[in-house]
Amino acid sequence: MLKSVKVQDYMATGLVTFHPDTDLFEAINSLLKYKISGAPVTNEQGELVGLISEVDCLKAILTLTYHEEEVGGRVADCMTANVETINFDENIIEVARIFIDKGRRRLPVTRDGKLVGQISRSDILRAVEEFAQNR
Repeated sequence: MLKSVKVQDYMATGLVTFHPDTDLFEAINSLLKYKISGAPVTNEQGELVGLISEVDCLKAILTLTYHEEEVGGRVADCMTANVETINFDENIIEVARIFIDKGRRRLPVTRDGKLVGQISRSDILRAVEEFAQNR
């Protein structure tokens, strides 16, 4: 049954991550280089402290341009700090409910407060497909 399939079995690991003091344009360059729309922000202990997205970067650039300030800054200045996470041992049915109910595309996965991966809608679909093929 799908309720026995855990997030840890399908999550992505080896993520691109940033630190709060990462230069904003360094982060933008990495998002472009790796063709990703956002990435987790972790502190020195590996704890998730936020997410930085393309939208966060655009808002920061537009705000600075509007105020005619110098372009730049740090990831901490524009990241989203209040981030919903999912525990690594949660079942994928719960994650699918969050994706449906809250319109999320992906969620950071934590274990004991530390970032260990990320689960996306396509990861859930992959799990369902494998489950259906093995029935």
